[in-house]
Amino acid sequence: EIKDDTSLKVITQRGEKEFEFDAVFSTTSTQDQVFEDTKRLVESCLDGFNVCVFAYGQTGSGKTFTMTGSPSMPGLTPKAIDELFRLIADKPQLTCKVTTYFLELYNDNLVDLFYVLDNKKNKAAGEPPKLEIKMDNNKMIFIRNSVLKEATSPEELMDLFNKGNLERHTGATQMNAESSRSHSIFAIMVESYDRTSKRTTVGKLSIVDLAGSERADKTGASADRLKEAQSINKSLSALGDVISALSEGVKFIPYRNNKLTQLMQDSLGGNAKTLMFVNFSPADYNSDETATSLSYASRVKKIVNNASKQAESEEVARLKALVKRLQAANAAGQPLVIEEDKDMGGGDEGAVQQEQDDKVYDGY
Repeated sequence: EIKDDTSLKVITQRGEKEFEFDAVFSTTSTQDQVFEDTKRLVESCLDGFNVCVFAYGQTGSGKTFTMTGSPSMPGLTPKAIDELFRLIADKPQLTCKVTTYFLELYNDNLVDLFYVLDNKKNKAAGEPPKLEIKMDNNKMIFIRNSVLKEATSPEELMDLFNKGNLERHTGATQMNAESSRSHSIFAIMVESYDRTSKRTTVGKLSIVDLAGSERADKTGASADRLKEAQSINKSLSALGDVISALSEGVKFIPYRNNKLTQLMQDSLGGNAKTLMFVNFSPADYNSDETATSLSYASRVKKIVNNASKQAESEEVARLKALVKRLQAANAAGQPLVIEEDKDMGGGDEGAVQQEQDDKVYDGY
C-alpha cells in the first residue's frame, strides 16, 4: 500500500512493515515522472562527477522496463542520453568527447558486449582479451582491455546501446518470459574542456541493470536457467554484504568477494552520486520478496558517498601531455625537442581540484 509520495506499507506473513524513501512511484506513474528524479544527475556527469543509476528487485518486477523502457515509453537510459546531448548543445563554451563501454556479468564472467558486436561475423576471431577491473587514482572504476566507442550524437549512442543490449543473455522462466540472465553495466564517459575557464573535467555515468533475485520454486528454473539463477543470487548476496557493511560503517568492505561488487565499488561506497531504484511486484504472492527488496533499499539509503568533481587546469593537462611525449620518446630512444612558451610555468597554480594521472590501483 502506497501511503504517500515517500512512504509505503507491505503486509507479509510476518506482519506489516513500513518503509520511507526519497520518492515512491505508483503503478500510474509515467516514465517521464520517474526520469525527473534522475535528470539532475545527468548534468552532474557533464560537470565532472561520477554518477551511477541502478535498479534492483525481484525477477519480473520491471527493472529493465525502468532502465530501458520500450519504443513508445522510453526508460531512463534513452532519456538520460537525450538529456546529456541536450545539455552539451546548451553549453557552447564546452568541447566534449563522449565515449562508452558496455559489459555484462554472466555466470560470474565479464563479457564485453561491444567486442561481441564487432566480432559476430568474424569466424577467425580468437578468444576475446581478458577484461580486468581496475581503479584509477581518482577511485573511478575502469575496465582494462574493454572496447571503447565514441559517440557524437544521441542517436549514435542509443544505437550502440540497443545493439549491445541485444547481445545480452536472456531466457524464459515461469515468472518472466524474457528474463535478463545477466547484470549489465553501460558506462558513458564525458570529457569536457571549458574554453572560458581553461579547465578539463571528466565525468562518468554508469547505468546498471541488475538481474533479478530468484527462487527456483517460483521460476521453475532447471539446467542452464538454474545455474544462471545461482550465479545471479550469489552476486546479489555479495552486493547485500557490501551494502550491509557500508550502512553499518565497518572498516572492511568485502568488494572483492564478487565481480559485481568490484564493478560497482566506485558507485556504492566511493566517489559517486548514486541513485538506486527498487522495483517490486504488487502481488500478494510476492510479498516476502517485496519486503526483502525494500529492506535492501533502506540499507542503501544509509550509505553516504563523498562525491567530488574531477577537474584540472589547462596547464596541468598540458604538462601531463608533455610527460607522455617524453616517456614515449625515451622508450623509442629518440630525443625530444621542446619549444617553451614565454609564459611556460606560469600556469594556474592551485587550480587543480583533483589531479588525475596514469597510476592504476587494483580494487580493494
